[in-house]
Amino acid sequence: MVTNDQELNATRDRVRHFQDQLAHLRRVEMNPINFRLSASGFLTEIDRMQLEVREYLSRPEQATSHA
Repeated sequence: MVTNDQELNATRDRVRHFQDQLAHLRRVEMNPINFRLSASGFLTEIDRMQLEVREYLSRPEQATSHA
């Protein structure tokens, strides 16, 4: 759960890192089944982190600074 701006920035960096890993995987994994199996974990984690970011950003700053 993202609770402050420092965690927000770290989570956003982690999302970008996972997206970069997926982009690399798309270039090197030629077998569609292997790609899907490998990518699914990254995609699930990206979705989870993006939801945390969205929830954090949807609250006013006063609500997040007292959490």
